[in-house]
Amino acid sequence: MEGNIEIKRYTPDQKLVWNEFVESSKNGTFLFNRDYMDYHSDRFIDNSFLIYRKGKLYSLLPANRKDDTLYSHQGLTYGGLIMNDKCTAENILEVFESLTEELKREGIRKFVYKPVPHIYHRLPSEEDLYALFRINAQLTVRNISSTIMLNSLLRMNKDRREAIRRADRNGLVVKQSTDFEGFWRILEENLNGRYGAKPVHNVNEIIKLASLFPNQIKLWVANLNSNNQEDGIKMMAGVVCYYTPTTIHAQYISATSEGKRMGAVDLIISHLIEKEKLEGGIKWIDLGTSNEDSGKYLNESLIYQKQGFGGRAICYDTYELNL
Repeated sequence: MEGNIEIKRYTPDQKLVWNEFVESSKNGTFLFNRDYMDYHSDRFIDNSFLIYRKGKLYSLLPANRKDDTLYSHQGLTYGGLIMNDKCTAENILEVFESLTEELKREGIRKFVYKPVPHIYHRLPSEEDLYALFRINAQLTVRNISSTIMLNSLLRMNKDRREAIRRADRNGLVVKQSTDFEGFWRILEENLNGRYGAKPVHNVNEIIKLASLFPNQIKLWVANLNSNNQEDGIKMMAGVVCYYTPTTIHAQYISATSEGKRMGAVDLIISHLIEKEKLEGGIKWIDLGTSNEDSGKYLNESLIYQKQGFGGRAICYDTYELNL
């Protein structure tokens, strides 16, 4: 079987071929575009692969190497095999057989794999999950993300409905914005104050990425138009959204202390739900995970808020294979 499969290491001269395959794949998103992947190339040693079957490009593996471990991919929310519509279960078993042999030849001893969650699939794409089962890969991380299904909306709970009414009473207005600097000040203050942490992206990185992917990365804000001319317009909250063909992922959500009291985030999420429900096309709004410690700790107050919008559980998993 291995004779059908050829594994080649990605090199920068293959960028166009790589990006075109991602665009036409059944489970790829813009996160796998090399312009997105390579923004943090100084932090990760790229070890991605192009996988050919019978001489034709069949799948991609975005990956980085650290010591004797291959990760798919440490710099991305999810990774795994990017597949086209010709990929079938039996052939992906072939791919994994050849891939694991290639990794052994390269001195890789552990393979850490984060599959693309099904809400991002344009066509069913879980052939890799079956292959992982067949080769005895172990599930090591399971995070829960709260996801809203737009064509089967659940009613928001009482707290979320009241917060939206409160935001309306306070005169908050939702709009798309390019003021990433303003939002980042709110975000960094919150993360540092609550967790002693920083956003994954710094403000210059997110501005660059948003300029490269203006249709995929958008900032939605809730502003307060103050009657005091000196105060002017105040940003109360913001949500940075990643748009894929099937799903909007809330990459960053944050509000000022005043914005939290006013229900500013609730108003933004409500606006996104109503907008996408009206326009159609997008199937899911993913509000992000509520876990720590590789999924073993569930932040119940955080997931309560997300579930209050009608979000229900989607799993973001990680598998490990000892080679």
